[in-house]
Amino acid sequence: MVGGGIGGLATAIGLRAAGWEVTVLERAAGLPETGTGLGIWPAALRALDALGVGEQVRRRGRRQDDGVIRRPDGSRIATIDVGRLERRHGEPVHLVTRPVLLGVLAGALPTGTVRFGAPVDDPATLAEAYDLVVGADGIGSVVRAGLYGDRYPLRRTGTVAWRGVADVEVATGGETWGRGRKFGVTPEGPGRTNWYAAVALPEGHPPPADDRAELRRLFGDWHEPIPRLLAALTAEGVLRHEVCDLTPLPSYVAGRVALLGDAAHAMTPDLGQGACQALIDAVALAECLRATDDVPAALLAYDRRRRGPTRRIAATARWAGRLSQARRLLPARDALLRLALAAGPPG
Repeated sequence: MVGGGIGGLATAIGLRAAGWEVTVLERAAGLPETGTGLGIWPAALRALDALGVGEQVRRRGRRQDDGVIRRPDGSRIATIDVGRLERRHGEPVHLVTRPVLLGVLAGALPTGTVRFGAPVDDPATLAEAYDLVVGADGIGSVVRAGLYGDRYPLRRTGTVAWRGVADVEVATGGETWGRGRKFGVTPEGPGRTNWYAAVALPEGHPPPADDRAELRRLFGDWHEPIPRLLAALTAEGVLRHEVCDLTPLPSYVAGRVALLGDAAHAMTPDLGQGACQALIDAVALAECLRATDDVPAALLAYDRRRRGPTRRIAATARWAGRLSQARRLLPARDALLRLALAAGPPG
């Protein structure tokens, strides 16, 4: 297993339950101690249940409440009816921080399964030494590069994003959509709020000298609690990155090598589905390998099962990102948003 993130740890749990001996090679020196929150949707919670850790995640997280999408002046565009999702799927969305989720997954593995500080530079050597190689090594996957080279590159979306956690408490979560930019907040717990911001910018736009100053310039005159949250930001608490997704791959497998999570289908964060789909991938891969001793055949079954759904979700996320950062025809944008919410999000 290459990569000890959410997808890699989940796959390790599933494969061990299917009778495999598993080694996870992780570049980082250890599990992260800080990180932003994740929304775990019902299908991903069922995947966690299949791995035997669903109840732990529910206890360590919190139910997500309904949210509101607003304009910069605070007027309402639409309501995000999370309760409707619960009524449809019998399960609410749960919010959990990335460190907590990783800790739960790692705690379900025997000591020594994960080898930290173990980067993989040449995945071809792993294929010679192991019966199965799983690339769960993220958007910059070396395993994917070993399979495809640069034929399916990352795609820039024209968006720059900031995110972090602030020591501010907000009553409800949601997003605010302006012209070519948006700002989102999610309560994490008493006195803590996850936040993110995204702005459509031309390629090659120089990074700001001061991210906090740039955020205040872009969003400081928007409705509360955004100015209050921006005032509480610390320099080390602001992460900035260019948003990319992955050119769709013709297959997630080759021989005895499989890709999952962001290594297979990195998508924009606009639907909050990246971690969820990695968990579902992990369970699907383990189930396919449990069903037969023919590893290549099992991997082909996994590819048939997961490539179509994840490609559709990735395409929808890309569309949602473009919609949320539209610069023109904002009334039409708002109407499309209400129609999309009425259709319902993926479970």
